[in-house]
Amino acid sequence: MRIHDETATGRLVGTMELDVPGVVTLRELIRLRVREEVARYNARPVERFHGLVRPTAAEADLNGYLMPTPTRIDWERQADAAVAAFERNGFFVLVGDRQVEELDAELTLDEASRVAFVRLVPLVGG
Repeated sequence: MRIHDETATGRLVGTMELDVPGVVTLRELIRLRVREEVARYNARPVERFHGLVRPTAAEADLNGYLMPTPTRIDWERQADAAVAAFERNGFFVLVGDRQVEELDAELTLDEASRVAFVRLVPLVGG
């Protein structure tokens, strides 16, 4: 299935293919997504990490997260950070036209499911 990253205005900023079992919780979906994006990065570390949340050593950049030196990322730590970011309203998830609000909500997904991760950007000064 294809996962979409979007802005709050609905602009598509990225996609990735992800193998998802039929029924998962939102927490499992977030962790699967992060494990895959970290595995892709670790297979070929480069100067920018494109992922759901910023790795500890990275700086936010217009085109992802700038890594001071390309280095391996711990997917479990990154997944924990992504779950925590969801709990702090750092992003939200839409499945079809419905916002999923609970990490333990069960989702039945197939190839036709539309899943969007929408990152929220804090306002300057607020």
